[in-house]
Amino acid sequence: MESYLPSIIKQFEYYKSLGDKTFNQLEFDEMLWQSNEDANSIAIIVKHLVGNMLSRWTNFLTEDGEKPWRNRDDEFVSSFNTKEELIAAWESGWLCLFKAIKPLNENNLEHIVYIRNGGHTVIEAINRQLAHYSYHIGQIVFLGKLLKGNDWQSLSIPKGNSTKYNKEKFSKEKSKRHFTDDL
Repeated sequence: MESYLPSIIKQFEYYKSLGDKTFNQLEFDEMLWQSNEDANSIAIIVKHLVGNMLSRWTNFLTEDGEKPWRNRDDEFVSSFNTKEELIAAWESGWLCLFKAIKPLNENNLEHIVYIRNGGHTVIEAINRQLAHYSYHIGQIVFLGKLLKGNDWQSLSIPKGNSTKYNKEKFSKEKSKRHFTDDL
């Protein structure tokens, strides 16, 4: 259990970095692109993630994760005016998350928190949000890759480089480490 919290923090940092690296490759107009009027653009996905983060992680241990002030339906209406505004919102969501998680300790992990009146242990609530965020960040990365085409800079092992990557990994001594330590 003592490795859970450091590991989960690294996981969240990893998924945040995938979003950051995608945003770095995109222009604001690309972040607004929608395949049709009902589809979510990257900007809309970011707005939804931020709304979710602020709701779930504000007063995480003491209040229901679905705050009365959250307007989830509004999260699916594009409203960012600049890339800087989008990134500032993105950063505010992550700041809220990390401020809630980093002070936690093993004694908090079995504490019950609520999301829409449904009880979760802290571990279950954290895992629920990690899965939700990785799902949407995968969408962001996919859309970024689709939009950039041949100009996309891979965020993982580029095609054709698996053998080289594995050779480097297997040249190191076996040791316990998080997969993000080398990123």
